[in-house]
Amino acid sequence: MSSRPPHPALQRRQLLQAALAAGSAPLWIRHVHAADTVERFALGIASGCPRPSSLVLWTRLSGPTLPAQVAVDWELAEDEAFKTVVAKGQEMALAADAHSVHAEPAGLKPDRWYWYRFTALGARSPVGRTRTAPAPDAKVSSLRFAIASCQRWDHGRYAAWADMARQDLDLVLFLGDYIYESAAISNASASGPAPRVHVGGLCRSLDDYRQRYAQYKSDPSLQAMHARAPWIVTWDDHEVDNDWAGDHSQGLEADFPQRRITAAKAYWEHMPFPKALRPSGKDIRIHEHYDWGQLARLISVDGRQWRDPQVCPKPGRGGSNTLSLKDCPDFLDPRRSLLGAAQEQWLAQSWDASRPWNLLAQQTLMARMNWQTQAGEPGVYWTDGWDGYPLARQRLLRDMAARKLRNTVVLGGDVHANYVADLRADFDAPVSAANPLLATEFCGTSISSQGLDQSRIERALPHNPHLRYGHADQHGYVQFLLRPDRLEAELRSVQELWKADSALETSARFTVESGRVGAIQGT
Repeated sequence: MSSRPPHPALQRRQLLQAALAAGSAPLWIRHVHAADTVERFALGIASGCPRPSSLVLWTRLSGPTLPAQVAVDWELAEDEAFKTVVAKGQEMALAADAHSVHAEPAGLKPDRWYWYRFTALGARSPVGRTRTAPAPDAKVSSLRFAIASCQRWDHGRYAAWADMARQDLDLVLFLGDYIYESAAISNASASGPAPRVHVGGLCRSLDDYRQRYAQYKSDPSLQAMHARAPWIVTWDDHEVDNDWAGDHSQGLEADFPQRRITAAKAYWEHMPFPKALRPSGKDIRIHEHYDWGQLARLISVDGRQWRDPQVCPKPGRGGSNTLSLKDCPDFLDPRRSLLGAAQEQWLAQSWDASRPWNLLAQQTLMARMNWQTQAGEPGVYWTDGWDGYPLARQRLLRDMAARKLRNTVVLGGDVHANYVADLRADFDAPVSAANPLLATEFCGTSISSQGLDQSRIERALPHNPHLRYGHADQHGYVQFLLRPDRLEAELRSVQELWKADSALETSARFTVESGRVGAIQGT
């Protein structure tokens, strides 16, 4: 079944609703007039992969009776009115690629904002704002960015994206679970059925995945944030299948490698990736690093394609489990890897000691989370996260420490809760000269995906003294202001998850001072 975009009249109403939810119209809202524009560009526009002289512009054509190939013109300007166009070109949007467009303007000025738009079939897209990274040797005073993940469509509205679009961010780091592959389910609550559900069944075919991306991308608040700043993205499990690891799915289906091929292609089609990252079969390289002048190195890794299967799964199943160490000694097999040997080596060589900050964007909670319920009992751990690969985590942290970096911050998502943590190579041993604190971690909660009851987190926190903060009763995102001397973090939380125009509040603030590992909670 092919994807069906929202009706143009409905989409126009959604755009206006998004503007109202954001408090003031995002830049691109003011450029949406014709029904053709809404119909042909109903899935929005986006940009990503910012380099000092280049970036990627994305859109996907929509609407009925699209030809097999469509010429799409694009423009990039130094001003919103497009009086100074600095780059333009034409791409062919092909039915074989879901009519997606990946334009790659080059020769740009570093560290500046640009505006972009597309034209096709007599229609013009909304206008987006994007920017290039600073030059590698530039002295940079700040970087404003946010991390986000886990935006399950049938678990809530996207007020968090509307709020983020009001912030003046340089960059968004999306850390996985852009879509959820699950079939439509009954999601009744005390207030009645969920206001929106997935269209279609479990994603298996290429058309299934394309339809699911089209549904998610129809949300006006998500479109607003894509059009507001460039994104750097990585995936987790739900872009393919829950808890997948390499060629192993949760259901252990024999045809899962073929499903990986379709999911990887749909992922590339719908993200602001360059053409060079087009998947080769089931493989797509999405681990990369980006430098923000002399201020920071941002490293993004892939925790799914090359990981070993989770230890001690349930009989007849793949995927995760929650187990005691005494019941599953394979936890401590040193051969097991979450990133895969080649990516581990790449990461060890990617740390940059010349810059004051290294930021590692990865999918999930890296700090140990012991779920034991009584003191003195053996540790109980969830096998799909880093706790399922403890010696691989130890290798990563020791490789990082060997580079003698000044400040390292690990960023994560996946677990639908906000955590702030201290990282060290050995969580069983006390902090000492031989086992120092190595990095600070901010694991951000979900945009909308619901998770554990907060009472369960509160019972576990006493067994995890390295966790400075833990809240599963918050949904939203984390925004950061990075300067040479400090990193400031603000945890933004939605007040009413099912209201598209819900207000957000600041649940907590933290500061990491340069040269001092550990987040300090403020007011």
